[in-house]
Amino acid sequence: MNGLRVFDAHCDTIYRCWQEGVELDRNCGGVSLDRTSAAFQQYCQIFALWTAEGHTGGATVENAYRTLLRYFQEQMARHCDKILPCATAEEIACAHRAGKAAALLSIEGGELIGCDPARLDEAAQAGVVAINLTWNHANALSGAHADRQSQGLTPLGRQFVARMEQLHILVDVSHLSEAGFWDVMEMAGRPILASHSNAKSVWNHTRNLTDEQITVIIKNHGVIGLNFYREFVGGSRDLDGVRAHLEHILALGGSGNVALGGDWDGSDTIDDLPGIECLTRLYEHLLRHGYQESMLQDFFYNNLMRIVSQR
Repeated sequence: MNGLRVFDAHCDTIYRCWQEGVELDRNCGGVSLDRTSAAFQQYCQIFALWTAEGHTGGATVENAYRTLLRYFQEQMARHCDKILPCATAEEIACAHRAGKAAALLSIEGGELIGCDPARLDEAAQAGVVAINLTWNHANALSGAHADRQSQGLTPLGRQFVARMEQLHILVDVSHLSEAGFWDVMEMAGRPILASHSNAKSVWNHTRNLTDEQITVIIKNHGVIGLNFYREFVGGSRDLDGVRAHLEHILALGGSGNVALGGDWDGSDTIDDLPGIECLTRLYEHLLRHGYQESMLQDFFYNNLMRIVSQR
């Protein structure tokens, strides 16, 4: 199984490692480079930079973001024998040819950069490839899934999205209010990302996507990363629970639009997937249930690579 290629759309590992004072290569969390290098032939990870009030060590959210960005950069330099920071498909391919993993950056919550469209250029220069407009709380850009759910994009939010598209930064709609989601889709000229969201028809949670949302993402040629947080998986909260979400998205026509979005180190994942290296279990489980290897390669790697190539 060490021939497996994995591309995952969301983890909060940078925050957790920074908070605990541990290294990216050796730690007991959901993602560690020593374990991924042993488990996978090729590995790409979108590392989210996340923080919120009460989680900043006394700093402002924006200053905490700068600290996390520096920490990410330090970790990349310290472990450059194992992983390289990347922002394009070409850079990912170069990292793989060198036998290394690829790290991409996202921002979880526009408030980390002040909800300021003018700061998106700075984010792009830092290598940010995707931004969640909101986390769990509404901000100056939009309502969130759990806060002001009927609030769509504000005028500032529309400016923010328009500038993201100009800079080819992926708009990430996970955590966004449904009203905000539909406003984004009306504006979208490029594929969008739902980095860590499941199917609401399988498990009714505000963080999961309705069939209508999934269908429009498919039409947009976007990508949905399946989340392994037990409260979003629901049901049996095991590999079969994850398979139920996958099968539902596939039934809606999403074979080219579904990917991994584990939410590692940001949630309590299902017991069958305590760490990202355990994705080998999911792959084997799906093979046993008749999934074709070509489809699984798209799910585990190719679909996210496509959207990064197209951004």
